[in-house]
Amino acid sequence: MTYKTIQDTIHGSVKLGGPFLELIDSPEMQRLRGIKQLGLTNMVFPGANHTRLEHSIGAYHLAGKMANELGLSEDEKKTAKAAALLHDVGHAPFSHTLEYILEDKTGKDHMDITQDLIKGDKSIEDRDHPTIPKILENSGIDPEKVAELIKEKPERTKITDLNVHKGQTYFGQEKYLYQMIHGALDVDQLDYLLRDSHYTGAAHGVIDIERLIQTVELHNGNLMISKGGISAVEGMLVARGLMYSSVYFHKTARIAELMLSKAVYESQAMPDDIYEMNDKQFWSFLEKQGGFQKEIVRRINYRKLYKKALTLSKEELTESADVDVSDLGSVQGIRRLERRIARSLRIDDKKILIDLPHENLKLSEPRLSKTGIKVIDEGEIKELSNYSPLARALQRRPTHQYAMMVSCPSEIREQVKEEGMKELMG
Repeated sequence: MTYKTIQDTIHGSVKLGGPFLELIDSPEMQRLRGIKQLGLTNMVFPGANHTRLEHSIGAYHLAGKMANELGLSEDEKKTAKAAALLHDVGHAPFSHTLEYILEDKTGKDHMDITQDLIKGDKSIEDRDHPTIPKILENSGIDPEKVAELIKEKPERTKITDLNVHKGQTYFGQEKYLYQMIHGALDVDQLDYLLRDSHYTGAAHGVIDIERLIQTVELHNGNLMISKGGISAVEGMLVARGLMYSSVYFHKTARIAELMLSKAVYESQAMPDDIYEMNDKQFWSFLEKQGGFQKEIVRRINYRKLYKKALTLSKEELTESADVDVSDLGSVQGIRRLERRIARSLRIDDKKILIDLPHENLKLSEPRLSKTGIKVIDEGEIKELSNYSPLARALQRRPTHQYAMMVSCPSEIREQVKEEGMKELMG
């Protein structure tokens, strides 16, 4: 079997061979070389230019290490490693930046597209390379099983729901492969926290990755952490919370992303092959449309970003008699509120941007709502929060400092701040 060694910035030497080397060379995976992991976050953190391909290789590497530590069979190892390598292959240009808009326009998120690519329901047509499902099948890996591990599923299992009989706990279903890709301790977030921290220069994403992987265990078909790994998990939760509040939801990066999203939303046409495009190709497509789209491209290119005009806390937003909170769970609802504010100020509604980070977070990072890390301690299973006051506090800690932010061009900032607050709060 032919192998190649990739020198990764975070994990050092990563060895790929067989189907994984062939998958890396597929046009679907190579496209990720041109998609920034953090979208427009480099507007704030200039070093954040790493790509989805790098992250995918890192997740693959950690999946192999975790699979070895858990003693999985060779078939399970290959399935988990394939899912980790391919888990982001369906991302649109600029990663999560356009997720909310494209999901609204197409009815599919990047995980749906990833599943389509793995199962062969979609592929890049211009190719001289086998398709993803053909590569998997030729190596004895079931594409359907890999695809099943990709899509986020609702987490229903709670300690109180478990059947306990004579000291034994039964979950009724083996979930560990899925939990390696989509769980509270999955290889996806372990890699991106380390990688994003390194490239942004933020010191928040430091994780004791070796200790974490060494203390992950299998119990009744589920991934858990042994008691000895509690401090490592606490460190990961702290890193995750701080990275979201200080990097992923930095207000200036959010404004740049909202500007791009608004340009895409206002676009009269979307390319049919958007999931075959990288950042540069989509940027060119948007600029060629002229008008508002070209203006936004120019503004972002030269960092002439909109500015924060006002923010509302969760309490203010909830108490406002002038805002229908139930209408803000969709792109259309947010746009209606933007148009309403713009009308009250007699300005173009393209100049008003509303950010509701919670709605975006539900789609781009559902893990943060999970509190289900289980600890196995001498045969007993308990919630992490039973051992860790820090974990309980982190579960309550907000990932963003506001419930709503309104931004606009700097020249009308004071007008929007004053009149916008009157419109929203009465």
